[in-house]
Amino acid sequence: MPLISDLIDSIEKKKVFTKIDLRWGYNNVRIKEGDEWKAAFSMLEGSFEPMVMFFGLTDSPATFQAMMNDLLRDLVVEEKVAVFIDDVMVATETEEGHDEIVEEVLRRLEKNDLFVKLEKYV
Repeated sequence: MPLISDLIDSIEKKKVFTKIDLRWGYNNVRIKEGDEWKAAFSMLEGSFEPMVMFFGLTDSPATFQAMMNDLLRDLVVEEKVAVFIDDVMVATETEEGHDEIVEEVLRRLEKNDLFVKLEKYV
């Protein structure tokens, strides 16, 4: 998981920013088939084996961060995008090409069933 100071250093000379906040995070990460029993829990209604990760499950944040890093790896390496769990920041030095990077990020998020909190951008 990246350090906050590393994220700040990677965007310090940027002038154009777009922040994208995801609606859901961990619950989009499928628990490996056959490993559902590891996250099982009991309630009065019976026992349940979740198919996706949920808040409070050990390593959920780290697993989701790894998924986001893989999803946007090339853009992160090029220092066009910074990712911290479910927050994505597109940062460029000029407006030229900024919209194309934002569109590419949104395409990748949509392709992976990750959705943006649109009410934050109205």
